[in-house]
Amino acid sequence: MKTDSTAVEEKLGANGAAPPEEKASFAETALTMGGKSADEARRTGAIDKADDQVEDLFKYKTTASPAFRAIWDTQVPVDLFSIKPAAVPADVQKVMDASLDVVRKHKAAGTLYNADKKIDVRVLDDLGTAGYWGLLVSKEYGGSGAPFTSFATFLTKMAMLEATVSGLASVHGCIGAVDPLRTFGTPEQKKRFLPKLASGERLSAFALTEPCAGSDLTQLRTEAKLDGSEYVVNGEKLFITNVVPGRTVGLVCLINNKPSVLIVDLPEQENEQFQLKKYGLYAIKGAYNRGIIFKDFRVPAENLLKPKRGDGLTIAYHGLNLGRVSLCANAAGAMRQMLISMVPWAQFRRTYGQAISTRELVQRRLGCTAGLIVACDAVVEWCAGLLDQGYRGEMECIIAKIFGSEAQKHVAIEYFMKTHGGRSFLEGHMFGDMVHEFLAPCIYEGEGEMLGMAFFKSLVKEHGVKYFQPIGEALMKAGIRQPSLANPAHLWALKGPMANYAKWMMSQKLRRVATPALPPLPAKLAAHAEFAADFLQRSPLDISGTMSKHQLALADRQCRMAEISQRLQDATVILCTALYAGRQNNEIIRDAADVACQDLTRRISGKRPTDSYYKTVTKLGKVLAEDGGWKSFSPLDNYEAEEILMPYKRD
Repeated sequence: MKTDSTAVEEKLGANGAAPPEEKASFAETALTMGGKSADEARRTGAIDKADDQVEDLFKYKTTASPAFRAIWDTQVPVDLFSIKPAAVPADVQKVMDASLDVVRKHKAAGTLYNADKKIDVRVLDDLGTAGYWGLLVSKEYGGSGAPFTSFATFLTKMAMLEATVSGLASVHGCIGAVDPLRTFGTPEQKKRFLPKLASGERLSAFALTEPCAGSDLTQLRTEAKLDGSEYVVNGEKLFITNVVPGRTVGLVCLINNKPSVLIVDLPEQENEQFQLKKYGLYAIKGAYNRGIIFKDFRVPAENLLKPKRGDGLTIAYHGLNLGRVSLCANAAGAMRQMLISMVPWAQFRRTYGQAISTRELVQRRLGCTAGLIVACDAVVEWCAGLLDQGYRGEMECIIAKIFGSEAQKHVAIEYFMKTHGGRSFLEGHMFGDMVHEFLAPCIYEGEGEMLGMAFFKSLVKEHGVKYFQPIGEALMKAGIRQPSLANPAHLWALKGPMANYAKWMMSQKLRRVATPALPPLPAKLAAHAEFAADFLQRSPLDISGTMSKHQLALADRQCRMAEISQRLQDATVILCTALYAGRQNNEIIRDAADVACQDLTRRISGKRPTDSYYKTVTKLGKVLAEDGGWKSFSPLDNYEAEEILMPYKRD
C-alpha cells in the first residue's frame, strides 16, 4: 500500500540516455519532434526501453494480453476473459482457514490492536504460526506456494474481518521484499531471506518514495556507494507502510546513478545510522507508516538484486501488478462490509412510518453496491488468473486498481454514508472511523488518472511504433519540423510510411466486426458481453484518429488520453463481469452483474437510466434488504454486521 507508487507507472525518471548505437524509442522520437528538451526526450526514451526490459520477464507480453488483443485483433479472445480458477490446494486452504481463525480469535478477545492502535505484534506472530506470511513463498523456502488466484480471492475474505491485516499481506508479499526476492533473487539470496519472511520472523516493506521523489523518480536522492564488500547508504524515504525496527525492506536507491534495489535487514532498534521519521497519517492507521533516514548505513554488497535485464525500475514494476489486484480484492471485502452494514440500519430506520429499506433510493444504493462487488470479484479472478498463467498483466492490473479503488470510494460516499446519514460521523462507526481507508486506495499503487494514461500508452505503443514512428523518422531525416500536407516536398518525404498507414486505415473501415464466440450465457448477460466486445473492436479507428489528430502533441493531451482510456476500461470490465456472472449459479449474483453492466454501459454511452433499469436495481435492493439476499455476498460463514450505534426507542 505505498501511497506514491504512481512513480513507476508515470514512466518518468530513468537517468541517462540510450547508447548512441540504439534506435530511438517511439516516445523519444515523438518528444524530440514535438519540441521537448533533449533531456526530457532522453529520460522518457530510457523509460520506454526499461518497459521493454520488463516485457522480457514474462511468457506472455502486453501485445498478447486479452485487454490489448480485444482492441487490436480481428476478434475478441473471449476465452482469455473467462478463466475459471483452479480449486484452492488443500494445504493452502488450511493456512487460510487458520489465518482467519487467528483474526476472529483476537477480535473476540479485543486484542487485535496495541496501545498505539496498530495491529498488535501478537497477532502478527500468531498469523506467522498459521502460515499467513508465507502464502506467496514457495514450499522450498518454508511457504505454501499459493497460486496468486487463491491468494487474491482469499484477501477479500480477510478484508471483511480486518482490512489492515489483509493489506499487510499485500505489502509483505506483493510490493514488499517477498516478490522481489522470489522473482529476482539468486538461490543464495532466496535461501538467506525467504524462510524468515515466510515464517513472519521478519515482515517486509518497500521503500521507494522520498520527500522530493514521488511521481518523478528523476529526483531520487537516496544513494548507495560501494565501499569494499558493503554499500554505504545515505538518504531519506517517506510514506513506508509496515516499517518498524527489525523489518526487511526492499530499498530503491541510486547506485552509480542507476535505480537499484537492495534487500535491507533493518536493525532491531534505531541508531545513528538508521532513524525512523514519525508523523501523523490518517490512512493506513492500523499499521505503522513512517519515514526512514539513512546516514552512512551499511548493507552487504551481496544484498543487491540483479535482474537479468533492467534495473530497480524493473523490480518495482513486477510487484506493483500483484499489489493492484490485491487492492481490488480488498475493495471487494470492504464493500461487502458496507453492504451488510447498510441492511440492518435500513430495516431499523423508519421515516413516515416505513422502514427506509422500502424506499427506492435506498434499494438502488443496495443494488448498485452489490453490482460493484460482483464486478470487483470478476476483475480480481480474471487478473489473478492471467498472472498465474504467465501474462504480464500490466493493462489488466491497472484496470483492477482503478476500478476497485473508485468503486470503493463511490460506495463509501454515495451509498454507505448517505444511507447511514449523520450517524456516519459518530466515533465507532465504520464510515467515520475508516473514511480515509476507503478513499486512500485511489492513490495507492498509482493515482487513478495517471494510471489511466499509462494504460493508454501501453495500448498505443505498438501501433505508434509500427505506423507513427516511421513518419517521425522520415520527417527527422528530411529536416522537417512543421510538416504540411499542402507541401509536395513534405508529401514526397512521407510517401512510404503514409501509404502504410493509409492501407491500415482502409482495412479498418472496410472490415466487419466479428461476432464474439461467447459461451452459453443468460440473455441479459450475453447482451452486455456483445456490447462490450463490439465497442472494443470498433475502438482502433477512434484511438488511431486521436493519435493522428494530435500527433506529436499527444503526450500533452492528458485529458483526452484519460477519457479514451476510461471508456475502454469500462467496456473491459463489462465483458469480464458478464462472463464471470454467467458461470455463477446464484441468480442474485447474476442480477447484480446485470446492474453493474448497465451502469457502466450508460457511462460509456451517456444515456439516461430507463424505467426498466430502475425496476431491476430496486428489485435487487429489496431482495438484499428484506429477503436475506445479502448473504449471497458474504463468503464468510456467520459474518455479523456492525452494531447499530445509539439506537433509539421506537413506539
